[in-house]
Amino acid sequence: MSRPPLAGVAGKSGKRTASPGPGPSAGVSGLSAPGGPSTSGLGPGSISQRPQPTSPRQHGRAPSAELTALFECPVCFDYVLPPILQCQAGHLVCNGCRQKVSCCPTCRAALSPSIRNLAMEKVASTVAFPCKFAPAGCPLLLHHSEKLSHEESCEWRPYPCPCPGASCKWQGTLEAVMNHLALAHKSITTLQGEDIVFLATDIELPGAVDWVMMQSCYGQHFLLVLEKQERIEGHQQFFAAVLLIGSRKQAEGFAYRLELNGNRRRLSWEAVPRSIHDGITSAILNSDCLVFDAAVAHLFAEAGNLGINVTISMC
Repeated sequence: MSRPPLAGVAGKSGKRTASPGPGPSAGVSGLSAPGGPSTSGLGPGSISQRPQPTSPRQHGRAPSAELTALFECPVCFDYVLPPILQCQAGHLVCNGCRQKVSCCPTCRAALSPSIRNLAMEKVASTVAFPCKFAPAGCPLLLHHSEKLSHEESCEWRPYPCPCPGASCKWQGTLEAVMNHLALAHKSITTLQGEDIVFLATDIELPGAVDWVMMQSCYGQHFLLVLEKQERIEGHQQFFAAVLLIGSRKQAEGFAYRLELNGNRRRLSWEAVPRSIHDGITSAILNSDCLVFDAAVAHLFAEAGNLGINVTISMC
């Protein structure tokens, strides 16, 4: 079934601006908070130009408050992990904070020469440390050798704003993401259904450009992103991907297909959506997205607009 195209307008470089909304008869609404109205069919992407937790796991003995308190850094209040260095009086400070201070924050004694505290390192190997994001809900208890790597990808760490570009610095819980988008990024269009058309308008705009749209289906919200970059002067590339506004584990339950059709040609890409925890940048760096250059885009575009068929399915 054919659908009438709708137009959107991109803002100037360095600013994210709202696309003018279509009239009431067009049947497309702006982004709504969870439970709000949304529509299905064909919609324009918002354009911008820009400069379940796993089961607890324990290693060694569970920590007591008294024991873990011995490893508390007096500067950042995180834990001091091996290699553990002390001042001349025996006070500890974590390695990150040690690089930022010139004397011991406890007794003001000199931090050099570096003195290794092997006894505390042996004690640390018997302690299961809580994750940095335990206050947010992470239940894991970790050996010190696993703690930092886990925290880099912990599902309970704050979620960044999923919109591409660097203009929005918001961070918050997963439950707060949709409300943030509804309030701060009202230009994003939301479409209902597992099979929709993502319309990127004015693809010949110069410089780096982002097109963003929301798709709601299966009780979840997916962010559709098309990004144009010019990594090599004179050579423009397009990157398209779907992100789930959810955890990595939730994302594994879905698959998506992006398809360009036109002029007796077809280009498609199928993959598992990434969580917004990873972001579009991670997908691009790992080539885990649909990639095509400006010449290919022109083969499928009509009047400077590019329609991408998006189908989401459950695995």
